[in-house]
Amino acid sequence: MTQYEVIIIGGGAAGLTAGLYASRGGFKSLLVERGATGGQIMNAALVENYPGFPEGISGAELGSLMRQQADRYGLEVVTADVTGLAPGDLYNVSTTEGDFETSAVIIATGSEYRKLGVTGEERLSGHGVSYCATCDGFFFRDREVAVVGGGDTAITDALELTRYAKKVYVIHRRDQLRAGKVLQQRAFDHPRLEFIWSTVVEEVLGEKMVSGLKLHNVKTGRDSILKVDGAFVAVGLTPNSQIFSSILELDDAGYVITDETMATSVDGIFAAGDVRKNSARQVATAVGDGVTAAMSAFEYLQGTR
Repeated sequence: MTQYEVIIIGGGAAGLTAGLYASRGGFKSLLVERGATGGQIMNAALVENYPGFPEGISGAELGSLMRQQADRYGLEVVTADVTGLAPGDLYNVSTTEGDFETSAVIIATGSEYRKLGVTGEERLSGHGVSYCATCDGFFFRDREVAVVGGGDTAITDALELTRYAKKVYVIHRRDQLRAGKVLQQRAFDHPRLEFIWSTVVEEVLGEKMVSGLKLHNVKTGRDSILKVDGAFVAVGLTPNSQIFSSILELDDAGYVITDETMATSVDGIFAAGDVRKNSARQVATAVGDGVTAAMSAFEYLQGTR
């Protein structure tokens, strides 16, 4: 069985950064990623809020550059699903490509946007369906869009979109918002925001691009069509942490609980990025988490923490 000093689970911004620091620090390191490295940023047409790229950069290019930099310093990468993590003198990481042993683990498995699960959503993802207003709002300048959800994220997204769109509809299945009062008041006061209450989306319409939404009012039973050019889904996130639930302490929503050093409830296991509790869920903060987790792993391996 191949042994490593550090194994990173997850190949998004946090995982690639942790892998870069671990391999550059001289530790034999392996990154396990189930798909293409880069994580959610690979789906962003343009990333404009990551420092160092004043004109912005495509998510795919940014993810590729992060991978190239980690590769340069000898990070090993295997494409596989992690199927188990067992503690011991060395941690055993089971994957669909075999088992590996390691002295320290960094979990950077991220989270997934919760989907509506309706017809047309998956097919039009990236073609008018988005899960990130900050990433994609610019592309809807002077158009009409809808935000689905009623929490802080949904209302923050709706307000962000008013910077570009000429009209923003907020569709919420209840008759009142869950967002904080300050956000609510800002939203209610904004002239380009319109609320559609007690309503769910039943279908995303359009051939090559979003052209509208089929809506259903849960109180009246009435169906209707809302013509929009974009649909921003903000109904929550699901952390990719289920496989670790029997080992690590998670919060009620399933996020890994860490301290400020990214240490989890188990010695030698660290977590970084969107999978951990209280993450800001931005590329820049994921990178910072990856740095902190790797440096904490160094201290653990050297017996200085």
